Amino acid sequence: MPSTSSKTIGRLCVYRRQIQRLKDEGKSNVYSHQLAALTGGSAAQVRRDLMSIGYSGTPYHGYRIDEMSESIVSFLDDPDGQEVALVGLGNLGRAILAYFDGRRPHLAITAAFDIDPAKIDRVIHGCKCYDISRLENVASERKIAIGVICAPARQAQDVAEKLVISGVKAIVNFAPRRLHLPDNIHIEDIDMTTALEKAAYFALENKRQPEVNIK
Repeated sequence: MPSTSSKTIGRLCVYRRQIQRLKDEGKSNVYSHQLAALTGGSAAQVRRDLMSIGYSGTPYHGYRIDEMSESIVSFLDDPDGQEVALVGLGNLGRAILAYFDGRRPHLAITAAFDIDPAKIDRVIHGCKCYDISRLENVASERKIAIGVICAPARQAQDVAEKLVISGVKAIVNFAPRRLHLPDNIHIEDIDMTTALEKAAYFALENKRQPEVNIK
């Protein structure tokens, strides 16, 4: 069976967030064109993505939100739960801990690592912080398979290698540095500086365009 593409997984994660919002609003059904409008895709793409995980709706009632949610959860989530290690408890690392705390029942940041003595052995946003020297041992003992790097760029490669040695299979990298790791390690690079610079460029482009008066 071919593996699901990264783009499809990304869209399924977006669908999950949107249907949870609809559920919170008291909705019980949604049509593919409605979900497409909420996620910026097409109705055909929504249908293909959901069919790829074995779920389909009906022309008259669309998709039942509870059933769709269960199908996405069973496809994306490990029923036994997955633990995440976060390295670097600066402003960004602490913000990620605060934001993610309790958001996913099957996915939790359970160990954090830093070099600052003032943070070691403290519980920050529900997560214990360990000295960075304990990274390999703690991550290996807890069978942590996911790592989040919020460390400075100069430390990112070393941190990533330690995570891989400890058994981590996927890394979310916030450090502005390209990681060089084995091909079987999945890397998600989150480059906020580049995203902001791109936004600034397009804002400047729009500013350069002549204003259009709509009568």
